[in-house]
Amino acid sequence: MSTESRPPLPPFTLETATQKVRLAEDGWNTRDPQRVSLAYSTDSRWRNRAEFAVGRAEIVAFLTRKWARELDYRLIKELWAFGGNRIAVRFAYEWHDDAQNWFRSYGNENWEFDEQGLMAVRHASINDRPIRESERLFHWPQGRRPDDHPGLSDLGL
Repeated sequence: MSTESRPPLPPFTLETATQKVRLAEDGWNTRDPQRVSLAYSTDSRWRNRAEFAVGRAEIVAFLTRKWARELDYRLIKELWAFGGNRIAVRFAYEWHDDAQNWFRSYGNENWEFDEQGLMAVRHASINDRPIRESERLFHWPQGRRPDDHPGLSDLGL
């Protein structure tokens, strides 16, 4: 058993599940693979599109590749459902490639946490939609989404 702890801990309430989702969003918006990996158990199992990762080293490698391709990445997550040690979220993120082609990626994730609040299982399904730069909706400075920036439902996403 790990001595690491990542509050809030399961079983989740509406308040703690919402907090966990925002903490995950904040972490991913740092685009720091090492920092993000610390939210996952050392043996965490991922399915992300067609890629499967196991453990923090593979998660760091995955995220390093991801953010080398997905430039100016900005993410919003929203709680969809929760129960016990599981949370379901929906999300959207905007990014561009090295040719300045913009995309909005939409997806859903199912998360399962261990007793210490570390994510042990992550299943992600994601679709990319090309957008024009003028269609972008996520306009905050790189990093954490400001508290007053609209969420997915507020943006009609």
